[in-house]
Amino acid sequence: MKRTFRNSCLVFMAVCALPLAFAACSNDEDRYKMPSDVQWRSSAKAAGTIVTTPFDERIEVPARKAGNQFVAHTVAFNGHEVMNYCVEFDPVRMHSRWVAFRFDGDTRPKEVARSDEPFTDDPKLPNSMWVGSSGFGWPYSRGHLVASADRLFSREANEQTFYMSNISPQISSFNAPYWAKLEGIVQNRGRNTSFADTLYVVKGGYIDDVSDLLDYEMRSNGKQVAVPGHYFMALLRIKGKTYNSIAFWIEHKDYGYDDVSQIPNTIFQSNHQVFTVDELEQLTGIDFFHNLPDDIEEAVEKEYSAGLWLN
Repeated sequence: MKRTFRNSCLVFMAVCALPLAFAACSNDEDRYKMPSDVQWRSSAKAAGTIVTTPFDERIEVPARKAGNQFVAHTVAFNGHEVMNYCVEFDPVRMHSRWVAFRFDGDTRPKEVARSDEPFTDDPKLPNSMWVGSSGFGWPYSRGHLVASADRLFSREANEQTFYMSNISPQISSFNAPYWAKLEGIVQNRGRNTSFADTLYVVKGGYIDDVSDLLDYEMRSNGKQVAVPGHYFMALLRIKGKTYNSIAFWIEHKDYGYDDVSQIPNTIFQSNHQVFTVDELEQLTGIDFFHNLPDDIEEAVEKEYSAGLWLN
């Protein structure tokens, strides 16, 4: 987060794809042998109260906030360990601050259907952060952040999306179809190799500002889960030597649609919900894609092309 905010968050820009003199890497550009949890603890460097792991070096992983819990879920796939998604979990709000993942050569294929694996607490979180797997009650549904349809490359990968650390209490009519519409756009772009070599995705419900929360949902174990007032996405694509980004900041409410087929791709522009990553950083306080070289990060995060992503 190295830049200043524009005078208005609601100015829409249509810019051409940004070619950058930084060679894009292959689909597994920063793959490495995944360390075990024990190896993380023994080799990580302490930065204040944040203990870094090798996963923190990945392009999709934002800068983390002290005091929160970091979890990375991996699966064995095609003979190596693949990062499925990671979570920064806030133990005060009992809700993830963000989730991050990517579509690449390993993770973009559709090899399985939705598992409908029963919802369950995240086994990598301490049980003091478990909220129970039951529904949230009307008007909320258990809304995936990493969508089930985002992770169809393996059965285990799909099952992991049902961990409650990846679930948010979403107004049912917001979860499907409005949020699902944007998720579908992202999935189509991520699985389209002509669009991106790698698509990096960060999603979340905004929970840092108490005044923006809609509510708290009481759980059977006495824990209270924050209900975000806004949801967001930050997207970064690499195609050849070209980098592009875009961001979304969406109020959590009923938009009056009954079916995803009723919603045009351009609805997010019409509703003033499209931003640069720079602008989303100012809204959320989250430093996205900070592992890019500084010159590339600065250039790519200050503009977007809605036509590239939403047409």
